[in-house]
Order: sequence, then structure tokens, then C-alpha cells
Amino acid sequence: MATESRHVTEHIERPARVVYEYAADPANLAHWAHGVGTSARAEDGRWFVDVPGGGGTAEVVFVPRNDLGVLDHEVHLPDGGIVYIPMRVVADGEHAEVVFTVRRAAGMTDDEFDRDAAAVATDLATLKRLLEA
Repeated sequence: MATESRHVTEHIERPARVVYEYAADPANLAHWAHGVGTSARAEDGRWFVDVPGGGGTAEVVFVPRNDLGVLDHEVHLPDGGIVYIPMRVVADGEHAEVVFTVRRAAGMTDDEFDRDAAAVATDLATLKRLLEA
């Protein structure tokens, strides 16, 4: 059965390479990706975040750095679940567009799906604010 997806985007008036380098650095996650976690720390070459609401610790695993702007990553949740997150930085002239694909999880209600997409939009707006400051 197909999973529903929603693409949430944000245009950032900075070069795509600058946006990619900032967003690809897991140390920056806590500054802009509050939906993922409230802190980010490295342990033995792996990156961990504290799950919002005291839900424990999750590992964040990005695809290898690349020249295509691909920022896909997995969040390995404390309960053993894995959330796959497709994300891209796309050049738009001298600027960038960030595209984050929100996927509807099994059993997720319309309201929950809308809240997830809204949280991602807030995170991307924060990324924009930080990078354009």
C-alpha cells in the first residue's frame, strides 16, 4: 500500500552549498530541527539527540555527504522504530530551496499528519532565519 507524502519547502536566500553544509552538520540539528531533538551530541562517531518531551535518546544517521544536496537521514527511535526522512537542498539560481518530505506513518490521523507537516514548516523557517541572519 502506498504511503501518503507531503513536500514542505522553504526558499533560503543563501547559496545552496552554504545551506547544505549547515544542514548536513548534525551538530547544528538542535539549532533548527526542534522536531528531531533538543540537543545533538557525538559519541564514537555517531550522532544522538534527546527526543522532545523526555522520550529518550534517538540516533540520527545521515547519508554520506554528497554534491547533489541530498540530506536524507534516518532517526532511530528509542522504541526501536526507524523513521526515514527524505530531504534535499536544491539550487535556485544563487539561492536554495530546501525540500523535506513528510510521510504519513501507519495509523496516523489527518490531524497528526497536519501537525507533523506544520512542525517541519516551523523547523525549515527556523533554518531560513538562522542562515539569512
